[in-house]
Amino acid sequence: MSIRPRYRRVSALQRQFFNREGLLATYDEELRGISSRPRILNLVGVGGIGKSRLLQELRQRTPDSFRTARLDLQLPTLRQQEDALAVLRTELGAQGVKFDRFDIAYAVLWQRVHPQLQMDRRNTPFAEESEILKQVLDDAMGLPVIGTATGLVRLTGRAMANRQRRHRIEADQTLRELDGLSNAELGHAVTYLFAEELRESAADRRYVLFVDAYEAMVPTPLPGGRSFATDAWVRDLLGQLHGGLTVLASREALPWAAYDREWETVIRKARVGGLPMAARLDLLAQAGITELPRQRSIAEASAGVPFYLHLAVDTHVQNPGRMEDAGTSEEIVQRFLQHVAPDEVRILELLSIARTFDLEVFRTIGRDFDLPTNLLTWESLTAYSFAYPLSQGWYRLHQLMIAALQSHLSPAVKRRVHAVLREHWEGLADRVEAGVESVGVARSSPLREAVYHGLHAGNLSPEQIFKHADRAIGMSSRQAVDGMVKDLRDHLGAGGGTDTAPDALAGIRDAADCLDAESRLELGDTSAAIALTPVRDAPVRSVVSARLALAGANARRIAGESRLAASIFEQVWEEHDGEARTSAGLCVADIRMWQGDFEGAFALAEEVHGTSSPGERVLRGDLKRLMHLGHRFLMDFGRAAELMDQAEAEYRAGGAVMGLANIRTNRAELLAFTDPEAAVREAGAALDVQRDLGAQHEIGKVYTAMGIAQIRLGQLDRAHQSFENANAALDRAGYRSGRARADMFRAFLLLQRGEREATRELLLHAAREFEACQVYPSLILAIHRASERIGLENQEIAALAERAQPTLRLPGTAAELEQRTEDVLSMFIEVAS
Repeated sequence: MSIRPRYRRVSALQRQFFNREGLLATYDEELRGISSRPRILNLVGVGGIGKSRLLQELRQRTPDSFRTARLDLQLPTLRQQEDALAVLRTELGAQGVKFDRFDIAYAVLWQRVHPQLQMDRRNTPFAEESEILKQVLDDAMGLPVIGTATGLVRLTGRAMANRQRRHRIEADQTLRELDGLSNAELGHAVTYLFAEELRESAADRRYVLFVDAYEAMVPTPLPGGRSFATDAWVRDLLGQLHGGLTVLASREALPWAAYDREWETVIRKARVGGLPMAARLDLLAQAGITELPRQRSIAEASAGVPFYLHLAVDTHVQNPGRMEDAGTSEEIVQRFLQHVAPDEVRILELLSIARTFDLEVFRTIGRDFDLPTNLLTWESLTAYSFAYPLSQGWYRLHQLMIAALQSHLSPAVKRRVHAVLREHWEGLADRVEAGVESVGVARSSPLREAVYHGLHAGNLSPEQIFKHADRAIGMSSRQAVDGMVKDLRDHLGAGGGTDTAPDALAGIRDAADCLDAESRLELGDTSAAIALTPVRDAPVRSVVSARLALAGANARRIAGESRLAASIFEQVWEEHDGEARTSAGLCVADIRMWQGDFEGAFALAEEVHGTSSPGERVLRGDLKRLMHLGHRFLMDFGRAAELMDQAEAEYRAGGAVMGLANIRTNRAELLAFTDPEAAVREAGAALDVQRDLGAQHEIGKVYTAMGIAQIRLGQLDRAHQSFENANAALDRAGYRSGRARADMFRAFLLLQRGEREATRELLLHAAREFEACQVYPSLILAIHRASERIGLENQEIAALAERAQPTLRLPGTAAELEQRTEDVLSMFIEVAS
């Protein structure tokens, strides 16, 4: 019998099997009952009962007047909000849904979590499918596009000819607010716009969303039905899908009423139980298994689980002669394997190691183990009922079959397959990164799979884990790294391999903690990052220990523990001689400068610059910019200008978009003291750049520079508004010391308005904040001198200055700094007097 007729026959049997009148009637009733509120049909049943097949059949049964889309949570990447929304958007967009506003918001989110990447057709998800993004990128004519709402809406206005759609985008309030949102808030906004676009499309054509394997999203519920919030974005999405129906398959009933009782009015539970005996017998008879004793034996052994019935059917199709009776479900599997060609059994056993596979994976494994790799064998394997087709030619095996097949493999063979698969995925990642090949939405997925298989092969070091994670961030998003962290945690939770040395396990654990902490820092969750990185009295010679220490130090620096962070950075700088050393040196120099040790900071920056290679353009630019900032805070504006130009040259040579944007901010800050009219113009240009980037702390610094310049120009009302804008942005960024610096200069605005008591209070507040944050002792001294000159000297300010004085280490003399400070204060105080 040929392969294709066998597959078609099994498909016909599946349709017969799923003719469950009760479930079909429930589904039809839910379709008719779609209204303006969310509706969820929760199909509940044990593993292997046939929920995935049922979803496929229900989708095929859905009338053509509905749009449909499917989300399979058994695929690790689709458990990430970013990738899942992209898949749903692509599938529904192909059916006519216009996602104009969602596409813009998604691009903003994408750029926010990939600041190192430029937006272009190669990097941006679904750029080819999105009319909006395609027009914007075409209109940019190859120039780098910065993905923020302000910039994209502006480009859309120029690129889109349809006036109605253009106006709708330009007038959307949610899009207007995106650039001021945190990453978490932006994720909610993206989900909201997806649901909103889909709801509006339902006016002419309603939709059904099929979600499979919810239990993969939340494997470990907490007491009371709650989970670790890993499914929060799923609940957020489904709770907003008005005008459609969601059919969600899970092993246990959805426990969402534990979060909100209103879910009870939204969710309808439908139990998917084992087939009744009559249905089992009928299915087997339809398959050609007509002998009653054999029917009864198979039907009882299957316990009504469709997976085992389908295997029995596949066994009969493979060998229509007499079959041995099976007494248990496990024996059904063994009977099936006995009637499959030995080469096919072997390749199925090996393929069970792969979480997903395609024709290339099949051929890679087959060649390594000297098994058939021809197309006929491939079609035979993928025709079986337990091989589930995914998108773009990918497949996965049923979990029950995976367990049965892997039980036949020795540990040595498993490790060998994992090693082969690691090498395959790494090669695929190379091709994807070079633009030779595309594997779907998540370009970094091959790197996650490489880490997974490397772990199980036992041939992946923690240093290699970091290299894969860093490449994943550069190729796509931190979502893939978060997936790596989950795989690392799962591996460790399962024992990490029976023959893995304790030191190796500790290294993997540290790698997981470090990557997790870095991800938490990117999301602004400093407390969680600190919890993951306890301060250790241990060597930091390895890349793993050094990088973990740097992550912890960065978390503590953000939290205001500057002295502790500095000591950790210095330990890494002194003890580590690997790739993390230059980053540690930059951070040590940075903290030393802010704490007043300008001499030590400049010397260390020069030392790090000397050890860096000419190709490390961004690092060298960062070092020059650091020294520029130091000289600017020492009010040596001539030397600061020279160093700023050197930093800009390095950034331009390295194509550092972020570095060049920050140079625009620094130029406005410098001109505020040397050429206020030019500073206002430069600040306006810098605001355009920083708004496009969505960098709130930089926006706050630019507005501060503009306010300083406007004070000097006598534009007090404008200066007041600039400082209001600065404070709002700095507060959003949580930039405490930056806000204090803005307040210091805002005090001079109050002075010029004659508000002397308010001036004194604001100067005192700024000085207190500088001391609390352990930064800017030179500015504390400047505040003290200013209070003396304007007759508002305060005992507490004097005490703050006395404590700040010993922390200063200057490249020149104290008298030189005092003279420059007098000159700068004269720009503000003499005007007021």
